[in-house]
Amino acid sequence: MLCAYHPQDMSEAQLISQLLKDHHIGCHVSGQYLQGAMGELPALDLLGIWVAPEDLGLARELINDWQQATPIMPDFLPDADVE
Repeated sequence: MLCAYHPQDMSEAQLISQLLKDHHIGCHVSGQYLQGAMGELPALDLLGIWVAPEDLGLARELINDWQQATPIMPDFLPDADVE
């Protein structure tokens, strides 16, 4: 397996892992248990997302597209004071 990406935290690792699985790319998140000693702080690239060599190009492309995506926001956000 080859490392496709080093996520900043466990939340990002889980999101990207699910993104890859949704596109039928098997992956493994490494370092998830090592990060616990440092809490939720970035832990010196301990986290990694690993994929098979034949999936590396597509995995990196999907991750890059995900990072460049613009969130879709609704045109109208209801006020909290409106009953």
